[in-house]
Amino acid sequence: MDRLGTADTILLGSRVISLQPGVGDHYEGVAVQGGRIQRLIRRDQVAEMCGPQTEIIDLGHRPLLPGFVDVHAHSEVVFRTAFATVDCRAPECGKVSDVADALLAASKERAKGEWVVGQGNLFFDRKLAEGRLPTRAELDAVSRDHPIALRAGGHITVLNSKALEVSGIDRNYVPPEYSVTGPPQVDRDANGDPTGVVREMDVLLPFPGVDKSELRRAFAEGIDTYFTSNGVTTIGEISESIDGLQTFDSMAMAGELPLAYRVYLWAPGTMPLEQACNWQEHLSLSASEADLRIQGIKLFADGGFSAKSAAVSCPYLGTDGACGEIAFAKYFFRRAVEMTQGNDLQLSVHANGNRAQEWLCARLVELGAETSGKTRMRIEHAGNLLPRAETMDWWARAGIIPVPQAVFLYTFGEYFEDYLGDFGREGRFHFKTLMDMGWRLNASSDVWIGSEREATNPMFSVWCCLKRQTYSGGFIDPHEAISLEQALRMHTIDSAAALGEDDMRGNIAPGKYADIIAFEKDPFEVTVDELRTLRTDYVMAHGRTVRKTF
Repeated sequence: MDRLGTADTILLGSRVISLQPGVGDHYEGVAVQGGRIQRLIRRDQVAEMCGPQTEIIDLGHRPLLPGFVDVHAHSEVVFRTAFATVDCRAPECGKVSDVADALLAASKERAKGEWVVGQGNLFFDRKLAEGRLPTRAELDAVSRDHPIALRAGGHITVLNSKALEVSGIDRNYVPPEYSVTGPPQVDRDANGDPTGVVREMDVLLPFPGVDKSELRRAFAEGIDTYFTSNGVTTIGEISESIDGLQTFDSMAMAGELPLAYRVYLWAPGTMPLEQACNWQEHLSLSASEADLRIQGIKLFADGGFSAKSAAVSCPYLGTDGACGEIAFAKYFFRRAVEMTQGNDLQLSVHANGNRAQEWLCARLVELGAETSGKTRMRIEHAGNLLPRAETMDWWARAGIIPVPQAVFLYTFGEYFEDYLGDFGREGRFHFKTLMDMGWRLNASSDVWIGSEREATNPMFSVWCCLKRQTYSGGFIDPHEAISLEQALRMHTIDSAAALGEDDMRGNIAPGKYADIIAFEKDPFEVTVDELRTLRTDYVMAHGRTVRKTF
């Protein structure tokens, strides 16, 4: 039997970038035992850590870093979307005619009456050459035999006439008051007929899904393509379906899940709030919590800026004073807070607009809710647009965790002012200012319908933090750029903290899970623009090699 100090695996590289304060850069390897980091070592210490069964993995010139933590992702949605929709995103589809061609080609491969669902970018109207979305008539020209939907980012969708008919949307249609992601809306022309544009209604439309028998393959392909290949070893997942959760569970039980999932049950999207808070009575999971754990509950307090449904304190341009609506009542939020805290679950609430964020914080203060520990409430998207300092003061009073997305700076940061005027030019992704004030910021992809192709690559997000370049090539407040080390910490240890797991993952330190990645080059020795395309050559998760590309 090996002595206690013997490592199961020794991982060697050019140097260890531990992101652990006070640790020097003279270490060149990591000893791993039982799936956890045993110690950091130099190459001349390898022999003393070896036993007969020790595996030595020498990555040569490649630096070792902690695996990335994507604290907010809709991975199941992305896997299903990639498997079953037509990619119409810009810049490859740069004009309305390009979108029509892509949808037409797909329609020819489907039987009459089958749906054709396209995926366009967030703020697709801003990214097409015409500066607008395709019209109902243009989608009708593609086909009147197929229901066609073009989903432009998940908050706004364009339907052709057949899709409207199949969905039961006509001049007499009255949408429900709530659709999970925000108040639904059907745009109408001067005669009261639907134009084809619907907002916050995707969950109400009868889109085809991926058959349950195909989910496992879709998930396996998606995890590797979107996450593991980019060095992500932990995901804070916003759940989509019970079938999806059970698929993740079965993959974990079979040893086929190469990263850890921390799941926030979407209420009422995945299941009603009461069921979600008592999920053990409605969902059976067999995997180890190290691989798959129900972390909390996810709510939507408002919608998206592209649909003009984010709740802000300034009227949207071109409206009759519309400022977006809070999506649920006080009593519902009170029940959510009480039930999540009573069941040791973390509450995560989508709130794009500053008014929604302030409303949530005020209610939390009224309730005297917990403002410390692992059940501190998260506000998703807090920190992306901060037009006034009062909002940040409310964060502090309520003790919430802001969860911004650096990738959105590129995706749509330049469009805020198109919707909100001067109000939308203030406080866009002011990460440096927030950090200087003492805020601990994390980072995530929030990958969903219409995300940019690079969204799940944390190094693209790191590039956004440093470069601050927009989709069209401009720049937003360059003085708010942060350092590379700060950006890496946002995507590792500080994201782990948002999950309440910075004691077990997020940097390379003894006792933590051996989630370790290796880049082709040292990120501290390349240009800012090279960071965006820096390749991940090796990934270890919980002490197990899950990807190696050389």
